[in-house]
Amino acid sequence: MKNYDMIISGQPVWFTSDTHFCHEAIIRMNGRPFNSVEAMNQTLIDNWNARIGKDDVVFHLGDFCFGNVKMWDGILAQLNGHIHLVLGNHDRKYFDRRHQYKNLINVAEQMSIIVDNRKIILNHYPFLCYAGTYSPFKTYQFFGHVHTSDFSDGKDIPRLAYLFPTQYDVGVDNNGYKPISFNEVDRIIKQRKTETK
Repeated sequence: MKNYDMIISGQPVWFTSDTHFCHEAIIRMNGRPFNSVEAMNQTLIDNWNARIGKDDVVFHLGDFCFGNVKMWDGILAQLNGHIHLVLGNHDRKYFDRRHQYKNLINVAEQMSIIVDNRKIILNHYPFLCYAGTYSPFKTYQFFGHVHTSDFSDGKDIPRLAYLFPTQYDVGVDNNGYKPISFNEVDRIIKQRKTETK
């Protein structure tokens, strides 16, 4: 267990990705149901806080916000929870490592965690394979980046057919523009296990 970044047990744990706060073009690019970037930001914030408590643990798997430090701080100040960020491809342009962000507990390229005895690899991207894939349903991998949705026709979508049942897109486009709990993802993956027997 010593090779894991965090071990969490008996408390609410949430996952999300690809919020793209303050990114107006993502509304058109991904067919998001918002009339403006302000409406998108507010809905994402409201959905976040409706699910996540002040002391809950949150893992955001990248592409958090477009814009400068002031914009990041403005969004983070409105969000519940203790937030751990796994950097996404767009975050590298906007994230300033020299700044101390409110509510941002940790920033990493990748994380390995254990939640309620379940090993989970966290990365912005889905992996072709990862440690634990050949021990069925022992290790999960959560990701974002691909914006899975009924409206997406991105070049990554055909590749998702090669994913293991233990991998899950926690991005907002795949989850009703809301964070998803560990228990919810766990149920989805266990259902896939039943369907693949």
